[in-house]
Amino acid sequence: MPQLQTAVAIESAAAGHMANEFLTFKLGSEEYGIEILKVQEIRCYEAVTHIANAPEFIKGVVNLRGIIVPIVDMRIKFNLGEAEYNEFTVVIILNVAGRVVGMVVDGVSDVIQLAAEQIRPAPDFSASTFDTQYITGLGTLDERMLILVDIEKLMSGSDMALMEQATLQ
Repeated sequence: MPQLQTAVAIESAAAGHMANEFLTFKLGSEEYGIEILKVQEIRCYEAVTHIANAPEFIKGVVNLRGIIVPIVDMRIKFNLGEAEYNEFTVVIILNVAGRVVGMVVDGVSDVIQLAAEQIRPAPDFSASTFDTQYITGLGTLDERMLILVDIEKLMSGSDMALMEQATLQ
């Protein structure tokens, strides 16, 4: 399969206007949004090198132009069942907390801009139900509802086991 590589262009001159711009992606039937400034590039899913004893949601690592990048399957991380890897499956390469990390999603939708009035606070669930600390809110755009994720908080969480090495170096 030819390698599809789409670079996400982010101009520093427009950075001030992009504070509420989100890359939207699908996991199952839900649509999520992450801050566009955390996105480095979008790539087709490719085979990974598996790491022994890694958590189930860490699929393995890939070599991205000389950088070893851990790949997290978000379907498994969010308990949405096994992912079916097909031609729509993509890896979003992120730059979070000074580290490059990839996340596997079912597909990328688009880049949207949300005004402050289009973002609602995340629902307050009991701490014993499930962890929602990485959900920053819910975005509404026409008939669409997006779950807005603080990807830096999610990827640097202690359960992810991805950032400890970066902070020790």
